[in-house]
Amino acid sequence: MTAIGRTRARAVEVVSLDSPDTRNALSAALVDALTGALAECGKDDGVRAVVLTHTGNTFCAGADLRDPPHPDALVDLLRRIVELPKPVVARVTGHVRAGGLGLLAACDIAAASTAATFAFTEVRIGVAPAVISLPLLPRTDPRALARYYLTGERFDAPEAARIGLLTAAGDDVDAVLAPVLDGLRRSAPQALAETKRLLTARVLEAFDRDATELTALSARLFTSAQAREGMTAFLERRDPEWLV
Repeated sequence: MTAIGRTRARAVEVVSLDSPDTRNALSAALVDALTGALAECGKDDGVRAVVLTHTGNTFCAGADLRDPPHPDALVDLLRRIVELPKPVVARVTGHVRAGGLGLLAACDIAAASTAATFAFTEVRIGVAPAVISLPLLPRTDPRALARYYLTGERFDAPEAARIGLLTAAGDDVDAVLAPVLDGLRRSAPQALAETKRLLTARVLEAFDRDATELTALSARLFTSAQAREGMTAFLERRDPEWLV
């Protein structure tokens, strides 16, 4: 059973990815559970803001290669975060890979500790960061994305903040987020909802324009011969056949 932890303190709902055995990989079940939890938060007048965090040393390892979500389900999850009438704040103290970076980009505010690392690893298993580009491309430095999308290189939290993937990074992520959460608690719910609507308009335009094309691309790549080889090599902990 996929675990989603939930606690609340002074109107801030903390939603935790709590499947450390799979490094919080995005399985079909996890995506469904997280989408449902966010929907409940959106309807709850007692929730002023949502903090999305994790247990274990990995925020999210990307798609679960043994049980990947349908691309449409991932689009729905990302759009749920963007459209939620409450601010969603990512709190990261571990590693983030592939699809997990899409979650960060969908959030309104994202903070990480300096222990966190990041990588778009899709190209190394024969696919592309297709669906997660919906929130990433409008919000992140395009030259940096070109490098990290194409190479799969790992980068650190200060670099993630520099390129716009994160709002801020620091040794103590909770200290970084303390003034953020204080500010959200002091803000009127209606004002937060309408201000978020202003901020997310361009991101939602990308969803409306590109979601169908990018879900089709994702589905096509995940069933390709190179993706099968890349995923098999990853699971077998060996180099893929295309390494030169």
